[in-house]
Amino acid sequence: MAIKIKPLADRVIIEASAAEEKTAGGIIIPDTAKEKPQRGKVVAVGSGKPDEPMTVKTGDMVLYGKYAGTEVAVEGKDYLIMREADIFAIV
Repeated sequence: MAIKIKPLADRVIIEASAAEEKTAGGIIIPDTAKEKPQRGKVVAVGSGKPDEPMTVKTGDMVLYGKYAGTEVAVEGKDYLIMREADIFAIV
């Protein structure tokens, strides 16, 4: 799954996971009440900065801040572009 966009420096492109459809108790969540996902898969990684190599790689599942990144649409799919510093953890 290669996308035709290459992030620069310390930026990564993430495909966000789908929002939860049901609660643990089985209640269906309407679209207006769904929370923005905070988990996703890294699909492209920049080359890093000269003094800071990248620690995430393509294919990693990561956790990031609720309002992190900029939403972009590439080839009909939605992605987030964010700095590696906005990523909290690799899952």
